[in-house]
Amino acid sequence: MIPMKKIIVSLILTLLLIPVFSQESEDYPVRLFETSILIDNQTVTTPFKGMLEFEIHHRFATVNNGIEDFFGIWGASNIRLGLNYGILDKLMVGVGTTKDRKVQDFALKYALLQQTSSGSTPVSLTFYGNMGISLMGKDNFGPSPDWREIHRFSYMTQAIIARQFAGKLSVQLAPTFIWLNAVEVGYKNANFGFSAAAKYNLFGSHSLMVEYDQLFNKQKNAELNSKPQLAIGWEISTATHAFQLFFANYKEILGQYNFVYNQNSISKFNYLIGLNITVRF
Repeated sequence: MIPMKKIIVSLILTLLLIPVFSQESEDYPVRLFETSILIDNQTVTTPFKGMLEFEIHHRFATVNNGIEDFFGIWGASNIRLGLNYGILDKLMVGVGTTKDRKVQDFALKYALLQQTSSGSTPVSLTFYGNMGISLMGKDNFGPSPDWREIHRFSYMTQAIIARQFAGKLSVQLAPTFIWLNAVEVGYKNANFGFSAAAKYNLFGSHSLMVEYDQLFNKQKNAELNSKPQLAIGWEISTATHAFQLFFANYKEILGQYNFVYNQNSISKFNYLIGLNITVRF
């Protein structure tokens, strides 16, 4: 028969050890962002294994024409439809099509590190890359004698580093490299920049978003230098949907074109209304 003293000691030790094991089991990855996109920036978030994300991006015309085109709503718009699929919890593939430039894009994203609730991994690190193929007429890619099908291709890669603070504020930075196989006279094929974005949860499912992108290098023709990009918006999210409404000073949707070709200055009122809708299955 086991002495009562040993039983009591065993029970005390068990109660003391339960919190330790509970804390270890609660060390889980922190979900910094609700979806794969924050305005036009990719986030460190990838869909769970087997999850499908359907994205709708819509950009109205700039508001500076006022009521003439109802602050851009009646103006020429740009749209993108995209699909992202989680092959693994940390690995995503994506495809999409964009109206402007008639670009078909293919993307790959891998979450190398994920911030944990205990702080054992303090940041998230995700690698992202896409390839765009423009289906515009070949006369848009320079003199016809120099035409090659490969001129349709463009590429963008990013290393996205992010951290969440106090469960409310998520911030990320992304060094960016862009390569365009064919560019207009005065532009460079290789381009370097950085992207910064943040989301602050105000209450419930409502969050404030902001992003800023800038190209580091200058173009061959100084008059073609890209202007920095700024966007401020609002996100409402549920378990299956995320809706983002924002103001931005750029109209392109794929990053490689926004970085290189944006000519709307932040200081001037060349802003437009944009929205993103993400549906998760």
